[in-house]
Amino acid sequence: LDARLKRQRPPRAEMLPLLIKVGEAVDYAHRLGLLHLDLKPANILIDARGEPLVADFGLARHMDAEGAVKAQEVSGTPAYMAPEQILIEQYRLTVATDIYALGALLYRCLSGVSPHGEGAAADLIRRALAGQIRPLQELAPGVDRDLAAVCAKCLALDQRDRYPSVCELVADLRRAE
Repeated sequence: LDARLKRQRPPRAEMLPLLIKVGEAVDYAHRLGLLHLDLKPANILIDARGEPLVADFGLARHMDAEGAVKAQEVSGTPAYMAPEQILIEQYRLTVATDIYALGALLYRCLSGVSPHGEGAAADLIRRALAGQIRPLQELAPGVDRDLAAVCAKCLALDQRDRYPSVCELVADLRRAE
């Protein structure tokens, strides 16, 4: 997906079904008790049939009985990291952490940039912690309000304001198709 996005943004009719399938795969991992924790375009492989495959589970962790992970170190890709992946002493990682990354993927597909913008890792981390995300419609005026709202809900600073499950996110993406 990363190579495809560098060439050109895929049309909405192609991108939404692709992200729905990625969401379904992440939801399946969650139902198995696994958080991915490094969802980004480079970790979405596209096979010969055009089907997406979620790859690189190197940072993945099993959730405990409460559906969370206590992170031992800051890890992930700053352009797609949820704030709680940075503030590991204050927060536990949950399904909401992967939902944030799925929102970041959606934002990148629609706007051409990550929600944390461009620059050094320290700048991206600072923006993530501050919740400094440019409204999607500023960068991509053609994006309809409903899809922009789905993206914004995924990228909410507070985990409790995000979708409670990837399944609910996928349902809203299907309605936006």
